[in-house]
Amino acid sequence: MARYLSILGLSGALVALLVSSQAVHASTAATNAVPPQTVLIDVPGLAVLGANGNFRDDTPWNPTNTTPPVFQVWDSSFLDILGSNPSVRLISGRDDFAFAHEAPIWIPATNEVFFAGNDGGPLGMSSLTRNNQVFKISLKDVYGTGPQNITFTKVHITPELQMVNGGTPFGGNLLFISSGRGSSPPGISLVNPNPPYNSTTILDNIHGRQFNSLNDAKIHPKSGAIFFTDVDYGFINDFRPPPLLPNQAYRFDPKTSQLRVVADGFDKCNGIAFSPDGSVAYIVDSGASVKGGYNSTEAATLYAFDVDEKTQVFTNRRVLAWVDTGVPDGVQVDSNGNVYASCGDGVQVFSPSGALLGKIFLGSTSANHVFAGPGRLVILAETKIFLVEFAASPSIIDLAP
Repeated sequence: MARYLSILGLSGALVALLVSSQAVHASTAATNAVPPQTVLIDVPGLAVLGANGNFRDDTPWNPTNTTPPVFQVWDSSFLDILGSNPSVRLISGRDDFAFAHEAPIWIPATNEVFFAGNDGGPLGMSSLTRNNQVFKISLKDVYGTGPQNITFTKVHITPELQMVNGGTPFGGNLLFISSGRGSSPPGISLVNPNPPYNSTTILDNIHGRQFNSLNDAKIHPKSGAIFFTDVDYGFINDFRPPPLLPNQAYRFDPKTSQLRVVADGFDKCNGIAFSPDGSVAYIVDSGASVKGGYNSTEAATLYAFDVDEKTQVFTNRRVLAWVDTGVPDGVQVDSNGNVYASCGDGVQVFSPSGALLGKIFLGSTSANHVFAGPGRLVILAETKIFLVEFAASPSIIDLAP
């Protein structure tokens, strides 16, 4: 009887805790004015769907059935990121062409964003026999508050880079990661952001071997070293030969050309980023993205690592977060250390401890995004580009070579 009463007491405490949690959630919603284009997600109310609940597959989850684009608040602290008057809107699009895929870089001097079209994917207009393209938009062309369709223009890089897939600013230049095409090797190149857009390749091998197909890169905020990921997506998408190396992450010192592996053991390492002080690294494993589709039993995970102060090797690997729709891809970090991951329903935002704070819910896939100065985020969504205006600011990493 005593044990029975104890269980009843525990059960009562649990119910009280859940009721209290719901009350706090309701109180938070009541005391915070909900900004425009924003919905509050009833997290406690979604904990149990029941025998006849509306369970899902990998389609984007929109619990409020609000027409996207919309900000979903999964934790009240996301309201601080949004500010009092956030907005998300379409600024460019072309339904028959995945022109806005990866490698976004914002150039403050001209207020332009450079980016690359899909390399080998659907609507990418690229393959083993056809290179993908690099484009740019001018945010000076964006006006008013509603959706619009500004012009994107092709950037003619010379010499041409094969299948550009990653990018980050570096000392006033565009630093592009190329996946290679056919026998042309993957590599890291610096590109002048002004005409004639001349390029200089600074790395295209590891001890004489070609990389598989380089994917993404970031600059360490203290050392200025280039960290990048290499994965076999080029082979999977039929524009690169079979891989010769493990899928892993590297550190390259542009001053000495020293190169070393810093992390391995991935299925498909993808996006990479650093905390504002450079002490923590984030790497995506997008293993669930497979040839011909998606396998939800494989990795769709953001991992965090400690960065060794001396060697800058990544240690103490742990899960930061699992993404519930599609796979995480490009990653950015704001000035407060919050982690933004492009994925199958838009951009998901996590705290430094891995809590889901909110989603910039597009209802469709984004492969990458980039801050365009304080208060602006440009999201690449394959056939569309969206502009977010909110209260967050970027973690600035742009060191000269």
